[in-house]
Amino acid sequence: MLIASLAILAGLALLVWSADRFVEGSAAAAGHFGMPPLLIGMVVVGFGTSAPEMVVSALAATQGNPGLALGNAYGSNITNIALILGITAVIAPIAVHSQVMRKELPILALVTLAAAWLLFDGELSRLDAAGLLVLFALLLGWSIWSGIRKTNDTFATDMDAELTAHAMPIRKAAVWLLVGLVLLIISSRILVWGAVDLATRFGVSDLVIGLTIVAIGTSLPELASSIIAARKGEHDLALGNILGSNLFNTLAVVGIAGSIAPMAVADEVLMRDIPVMVGLTLALFVLGYGFRGPGRINRLEGGGLLAVFIGYTVYLLTTAF
Repeated sequence: MLIASLAILAGLALLVWSADRFVEGSAAAAGHFGMPPLLIGMVVVGFGTSAPEMVVSALAATQGNPGLALGNAYGSNITNIALILGITAVIAPIAVHSQVMRKELPILALVTLAAAWLLFDGELSRLDAAGLLVLFALLLGWSIWSGIRKTNDTFATDMDAELTAHAMPIRKAAVWLLVGLVLLIISSRILVWGAVDLATRFGVSDLVIGLTIVAIGTSLPELASSIIAARKGEHDLALGNILGSNLFNTLAVVGIAGSIAPMAVADEVLMRDIPVMVGLTLALFVLGYGFRGPGRINRLEGGGLLAVFIGYTVYLLTTAF
């Protein structure tokens, strides 16, 4: 058990560090090749911050641990909204000015509902996975079109400021991108092994481990970047990190895992985890969209999101043991 626990800790630490290097390197490299800041923020950073979930879930599916694959993806979505946005809003209320973010909020809500509907039959088939990946490709195309077409959005301004602050030579960017990607794969293998071994020793499902330890760990890059962005007043960047990550998790991460190994969806996922994820996503849409003006998530609402996360996690752990 000690070795498994150390493997999880070491895997998470290396995963977070390598993900940060991967995001910085890929964003800087994209900037060198003339990619617009809005497109970097929507596509490159969104992909990069979800890279840990993608690699962990793919490896879990390959090794026959579907609970860990789904738990990591959906648990990360729950963590992103309830824990990360909750903490971020408590530190500094989040005002939503970006028109791109206001378009992504309803899209995320619709995508989440569509994904829940696909799994309602209790199975993630290859056809379901293909549907998720096709929808992901369509949204990626829309993101690229929006990033090229719009240049004066506040999200683009925030992203441009971040790229300027973290500018690096192209050679260094390429090294960080490559090193980050290699270490992402290595750390994910360590983390998956430790998580599965720990679940076996404690007699709990790999789903619970995926929803808690692994989901929180793989969401740490989003936590760090959102808090830093909020403290700088870059509210749209803080929200953009979460929206992009959740879209990638729901479509690409689950889609890739399902295409590798079709899997049965446990009843508790359908009756407990997906409803919580859907409820939080709809709540984020209502809070962030701003039907009568700019959207805003204040400290009280952030505290409410945190309370939901704590209640959900306590319920998970008490019913698991």
